[in-house]
Amino acid sequence: MEAAAMQKVVQTYVEAFEKADLEMLRGLFAEDATQEDPVGSPARHGIEEILKFYKGGIAMGMKLRLTGKVRCAGNSVAFSFDGVMRKMTVSPIDVFDFNADGKIQRMRSYWGPEDVS
Repeated sequence: MEAAAMQKVVQTYVEAFEKADLEMLRGLFAEDATQEDPVGSPARHGIEEILKFYKGGIAMGMKLRLTGKVRCAGNSVAFSFDGVMRKMTVSPIDVFDFNADGKIQRMRSYWGPEDVS
């Protein structure tokens, strides 16, 4: 997958939170995608479980702000950002692995208690 296409997915992901648009998020993921947020927690399987998770973040007013360069390698992209909501900020690094159709097949978010302020 081209780096520009992967970077566009990251930008759309950030924009979806800005617009509180679950359908925009749906369009980024494969139907059978998995999400592990944070890494080490039980994975969510399938787009409906993933959207249920995002619905909670959007309901809390979550907005994303990229904090570094988007890194592309193979069919994966990694990026750091701040997830800002009400009186809390979470600062993870997310990794998206893409399938042959350019959809997010696996999403993993790396953060722990020390990344919450």
